[in-house]
Amino acid sequence: MKQIFGKAMITIAGAMIMCVGCETTKKANNAQKGAVIGSTSGAVIGGVIGNNVGNKNNTALGAIIGAVVGGVAGGVIGNKMDKQAEAIKSEIPGAEVTRVGEGINVTFSEKNPDGSKAGVYFSTAKYDINPNSKLALDKLVKVFNNYPETNILIEGHTDDVGTEAYNETLSKQRANAVGNYLKSAGIASSRLTIKWYGETQPKVDNTSDANRAENRRVEFAITANDKMKEEAAKEAANH
Repeated sequence: MKQIFGKAMITIAGAMIMCVGCETTKKANNAQKGAVIGSTSGAVIGGVIGNNVGNKNNTALGAIIGAVVGGVAGGVIGNKMDKQAEAIKSEIPGAEVTRVGEGINVTFSEKNPDGSKAGVYFSTAKYDINPNSKLALDKLVKVFNNYPETNILIEGHTDDVGTEAYNETLSKQRANAVGNYLKSAGIASSRLTIKWYGETQPKVDNTSDANRAENRRVEFAITANDKMKEEAAKEAANH
């Protein structure tokens, strides 16, 4: 059964890659790509479009792909996500914002590529929200309030310094600290899901201080909630 399934997925993946590689899809915007996802296999083509957004075990990416609606409704959702992604980029230049299908992946590493401190970061072995992180989170709250019809997954990640058990606990504390701050700022707890993965999902190899700083991060996966999906379906039906 596994062998048959594997061959089927390879066949589908090949077809998806051919589709994504065609000139029409290359020129498509994210909303159009969202519509393409629903017409075939969301998981396969979503992964192709997202280019895996870091490592292959990226659970934030998996959450986005798993929430795919697809079809014309997916295109409607994609339009809304385009606008929200641009708002986050504008409000928080230090955030790494990636549009994937019908969702948004936002990553705050400890440092920006230029070496400056990023928007949300933690001191070594700490999980308290510092003043700089508060500024970034307040801006994020502003965007979340302007786009209330979304669900938000918060993930905590660490580097490999220390034991696996310690890092899992630390990532939990950091993810919860961010989640609690968002809730205290007025974001409904029903919109939030909080997870933590310790050192198990590095973006890059833990081979240098710079790489470890990149792996000490908080990630967000932003997806459509039921209300947005229902409204998108109604809008799609009217076209």
